[in-house]
Amino acid sequence: MTGTTIDPAKDARLPKPPVKKNRGMRRHMVHLFLLPALIFYVGFMIYPIFQALLNSFFSWKGLVRGDFIGLENFVRLFTETPFKETFFRALGHNVLFFIGTVLCKLVVAFILAMLINSKIRGKELFKTLFFVPKLLSVIVVGFLFSLILNPTYGALNTLLEAIGLGDLAKPWLGDPNTALYTIIVVNSWYGFGFAVLIFLVGLQAISPEVYEAARIDGASGSKMVWSITIPLAMPSIMIMSILTFIGAFETFELIYAMQGSSGGPYFSTDVLGLYFYRLAFGSVSGGESIGLGSALAVILLLLISGATAFSMFFFKSKEVEH
Repeated sequence: MTGTTIDPAKDARLPKPPVKKNRGMRRHMVHLFLLPALIFYVGFMIYPIFQALLNSFFSWKGLVRGDFIGLENFVRLFTETPFKETFFRALGHNVLFFIGTVLCKLVVAFILAMLINSKIRGKELFKTLFFVPKLLSVIVVGFLFSLILNPTYGALNTLLEAIGLGDLAKPWLGDPNTALYTIIVVNSWYGFGFAVLIFLVGLQAISPEVYEAARIDGASGSKMVWSITIPLAMPSIMIMSILTFIGAFETFELIYAMQGSSGGPYFSTDVLGLYFYRLAFGSVSGGESIGLGSALAVILLLLISGATAFSMFFFKSKEVEH
């Protein structure tokens, strides 16, 4: 009878089964990598929001917290002059900024994304060219367009006069009737490439077999766009619509760079972000800046959060319908 002999030297080199305890410790150690991000998120997001909410319930004299006054700061923003006039005017500009950005950026970006998604030459070059402005700083973009739109020596008016369209030349940023719309166009140009890429990702996720089946059923042209392309691209449309809304109500840097903190001329480009800046760090509130500014920040947070939640519910219901 022969038996199998095991070499002790080889047996020592054999891998030992993992210990469950050590494996469990390694699994928990992975969560430590999330700790730095969690600390930054709590320190720079959660804590400021909580502090703003707390500050909005107190009266302030400079940097000194006064008595607890409940919702008085909120009431003053909606009922007391000049706060209520400035608030609703700035809110209207934010709404107009959002609508204008949707028309100037999202609609055009979606059309161009469909063209790039088709079989055309140089699609990679177009994607790169569209995205280049997003690589620039917002402050740099605002400064450059302030020079381009200068009514005296700006490149735009100079070009219009050179090609015989001098009647169209005007002080684009100096006229209250055109200043906000001009900034909307500049903002749309700045974020245009990002919107094209997001829409392009959504369009490329649609299977070509769906279009082939639709062609067999007799669908073509605009009917295919409305019945197939838009419904199936709804996730990317939802993402860009929500990001555009948040960006429109958080806009500050571009307008500040082009028109200053007062949203000139004559507050025609004033938005809630600029109003918050003047209220919290300026002399608008007469020494009570922290309380009123915090109240405005809380209102802006609730407005953006509520509208974002409603938009997600709306788009999700549209996805279910289709």
